[in-house]
Amino acid sequence: MQRPQISTNLAISADGKISSSAGIPSSWTSRADHARLLELRQNADALLVGRGTLESDQMTMTVPGKTQQPLRCIVSRSGKFDFNHPLFHKLGGPIHLLTTGGSHDEIEAPLSAQWTHHHQSLQAFLETLALQHGVKSLHCEGGGQLIRELAAADLIDEFHLTIAGHTLFGGLPAPTATGIPAEFFAATRHFRVSHFEPTPAVGECFLSYTRDRAQCAAGASPFAGVSGCSA
Repeated sequence: MQRPQISTNLAISADGKISSSAGIPSSWTSRADHARLLELRQNADALLVGRGTLESDQMTMTVPGKTQQPLRCIVSRSGKFDFNHPLFHKLGGPIHLLTTGGSHDEIEAPLSAQWTHHHQSLQAFLETLALQHGVKSLHCEGGGQLIRELAAADLIDEFHLTIAGHTLFGGLPAPTATGIPAEFFAATRHFRVSHFEPTPAVGECFLSYTRDRAQCAAGASPFAGVSGCSA
């Protein structure tokens, strides 16, 4: 399939959670981490987020000071989008709504010139973005279930992560970087650490991982100088 280069960005607590069981918004990390979030958006042609994360974080998915704003793409299984959300009332990039489940009769996305609605699989949508909208780079900001789907299909090229050692969320139902704790992936995904930036003063460490597809093809051990990610 033709698709954009895909990066993701998440913050996790010391116990591996991206949020509390109650779905606390993303404002629990430092100001520097939030500034980095905006920096990572700079080079993206499109931003991607799950509907639940959009609503809990009240995101508008814009990049301050950028002339050509990235496409704003929201994924929902049900198609039950909240059109009172600030996203639909703030100027920014074109809005693309993706519904991956249900029938057309069940979708609650009214026709509007303000957004484009797609009813297809996530992978088909990524191909649509590449072929019909010229998207070469796509940046996903969660949530965990969406990132799990991307990882399971081996579609993540860069994985950016802030480890926030100052917080313990706890709770089995609290989501991890790949959703609610469940089964492991069918195969290991090999990444190499491409950036490592600890900040002891605020109790955080920012890391970037790059997908190592050559290592995967060679069948090398994930412990041979490469990070193996299967959770």
